[in-house]
Amino acid sequence: MASPITQIKKKEWTAEEIRQQKLYELETLIAEQNEALNKLLAITGDLDDAGVLDAVLAMVKAKEGITEVVMGQATREPVTNLINNMMSAAGALTAINPASTERLTSSMVIGLKEAEAQNHNGKKLGLFQMIGAIRDPDVNRAIKFGFNFLKGMGKGLNK
Repeated sequence: MASPITQIKKKEWTAEEIRQQKLYELETLIAEQNEALNKLLAITGDLDDAGVLDAVLAMVKAKEGITEVVMGQATREPVTNLINNMMSAAGALTAINPASTERLTSSMVIGLKEAEAQNHNGKKLGLFQMIGAIRDPDVNRAIKFGFNFLKGMGKGLNK
């Protein structure tokens, strides 16, 4: 009968064996990814030929100076105003119903097309024609919308 195992000896890998194992894993990975590596090397070769890698290397070496310039430019008042205005505009756009925005923009496109088509007919617009145009349901709808818009805007400005 065999004697029971009382001790387990853990194999200690030497630095050379670990190195050999890692090299074997790397060889296997290279063999499996041969096509991808060839493409990657072709890309880096093209980037080097174009001088892009030299530019990236110079940027990495000058990273502190570049960071200083970027931060200096980003903290200027016009840039901070731009960022604040964009954030305010984004906030306003999120408060508007998308269906209303779509209806308004499509109406503007139709209005611009109509204005462009009628602008070159050479006819002058008289006072009586303007008064009569108010009776046109389309014109009246646009004027009413404009007045309601101005009324709402005035309420907002009063706050």
